[in-house]
Amino acid sequence: MRNVIVTGGSRGLGLAIARKLTGAGYRAIVIARKQNSELTAAMQKAELANPGSFHFVPFDLAEIENIPNFVKMLRQDFGPIYGLVNNAGISFDGVLALMPTSQIEQMLRVNTFSPIVLTKYVVRSMMADGGGRIVNLASITAFTGYSGLSAYSATKAAIIGFSRSLAREVGRTGVNVNAVAPGFVDTDMTHGLTNEQRRKIERRSALRRLVEADDVANAVEFLLGDNAKNITGTVLTVDAGNTA
Repeated sequence: MRNVIVTGGSRGLGLAIARKLTGAGYRAIVIARKQNSELTAAMQKAELANPGSFHFVPFDLAEIENIPNFVKMLRQDFGPIYGLVNNAGISFDGVLALMPTSQIEQMLRVNTFSPIVLTKYVVRSMMADGGGRIVNLASITAFTGYSGLSAYSATKAAIIGFSRSLAREVGRTGVNVNAVAPGFVDTDMTHGLTNEQRRKIERRSALRRLVEADDVANAVEFLLGDNAKNITGTVLTVDAGNTA
């Protein structure tokens, strides 16, 4: 059973990805700060269907200095790490001129700095083991822009640049690195949108609808799988045609 780390996997997109991976025969190692009822239910369901396929490890990814020992512990407990899905992220919306600097710093820390450092230590073990897959969750706001999400969009644009360059660095060691750029997904993060904002997004998309979490999970599963062995350094957009 191939081990795949999924960060921010206790709800929303991360949990949908973890569920998808356990169903596809992977062992999902979910990282989040704390367990919740939704995660517990998903773990119980996975244990019945595929015993040993779903594990939860509590960790605060904002504690950058503890990441090296954390990765070491994961490798000791679970063995070689085949995949890493950098999904954890936070979003504060509001015009930049009024946004507290502490919020900007927090977004940069969780959305950009933390996944880069986590990847640094995970990719070392992948290189030593002869290969692996890294999938970074970006956003269409990285290339389209969205009013009120300038700092958030900056963190996601950074992840795309990181993915492309890292793909060139580690390709010769058998590690593939890609990004998935979802459009506005129907999750907790978008529940703050008004009905009018949702309808506006739907009207802008070619398929006239919002993306579902499972659509993004399918894309992640594809990039982790053998059918994507020659895909690296790319950004797979899943946005119902919002950027078409």
